[in-house]
Amino acid sequence: MFRLPKNDATDYVKRIVGRPGDRIQMVAGVLHINGAPIKHERMVASGNGAKRCPNGVSYSTLDLQDNGFLDNTQVYTVPVGHYFMLGDNLDNSTDSRVLAAVGYVPFDNIIGRVERIYYSAQPGENGAPPTPLQDRIGLLVR
Repeated sequence: MFRLPKNDATDYVKRIVGRPGDRIQMVAGVLHINGAPIKHERMVASGNGAKRCPNGVSYSTLDLQDNGFLDNTQVYTVPVGHYFMLGDNLDNSTDSRVLAAVGYVPFDNIIGRVERIYYSAQPGENGAPPTPLQDRIGLLVR
């Protein structure tokens, strides 16, 4: 969790995928760190992509659109004292790939680690109110 560099009254939750000096790039929807692609596996049941990091950690992402706006990016070199954040919705996340909105996050803007899901809801259809996702509320985040 971090405070948005452009507006420190706004808190965001994203994953740190780049540390100072790292080169980050999306190529055909696949995250590359320092030129190495991070393994991407399709999860058939949900249609999401599972990312497996070099240290063996894995996490789920939402990636429903091939050749999306953020699927092919420039190479971002993370400056000293900053970090590169990536959202779980790879097709629609305002994260460090959007330099004008988020960009590189200074260390001082990092608040801490998310440990538990306090509330989760699915947007309502046709103007209906959101529906709480009871099975997610209170879950520990790994």
